[in-house]
Amino acid sequence: MKFFIDTANLEEIAEAQALGVLDGVTTNPSLMAKEGITGADNILNHYKKICDIVEGDVSAEVIATDFEGMVKQGEELAALNPQIVVKLPMIADGVKACKYFSDKGIKTNVTLVFSVGQALLAAKAGATYVSPFLGRLDDISTDGLHLISEIRQVYDNYGFETQILSASVRHTMHVINCAKIGSDVMTGPLSSITGLLKHPLTDSGLAKFLEDYKKGN
Repeated sequence: MKFFIDTANLEEIAEAQALGVLDGVTTNPSLMAKEGITGADNILNHYKKICDIVEGDVSAEVIATDFEGMVKQGEELAALNPQIVVKLPMIADGVKACKYFSDKGIKTNVTLVFSVGQALLAAKAGATYVSPFLGRLDDISTDGLHLISEIRQVYDNYGFETQILSASVRHTMHVINCAKIGSDVMTGPLSSITGLLKHPLTDSGLAKFLEDYKKGN
């Protein structure tokens, strides 16, 4: 399973990259604003900075909600760097734009997916990634993991190459459960990745090794 980090914070991206397990980055206008990145030119420059840090795919979201606007913005984003994946909303014009970009060989990520039907449409339109929002479904007492498992079944039934990018991952158990049910990618905060390092027996075992080493020196 690929590990993406969901942020616009360059320091966090660099830390995840340095760990050696980062496969890509996802971000959105809200995450950009959180880092104080506003204005079209500043956002485009920030995407360039992200691409300079990571080696994998970087999802860059369009703001337009109409087909023509998505195409214009998506082409501008794709021209920044071959790593850029054009991130499109799951609406009718978003599906049209997904088909347009996939026919041109431009990678896409269809976002705000909350049903199997939406994921099926994205796959048929040639999406590189589809992003079901696991955490947001959990927030409304709906089983987000069940949705991911259903999408996995449908994609496997028909050999769709679209990768399931489990988004809105909140914690380490989300990561582990996504891996169990066959999600191709997870994206979440840095803590959801670094949290996988933690186990009290690792800490106590290392402390004992060091203690025993000191006794012999």
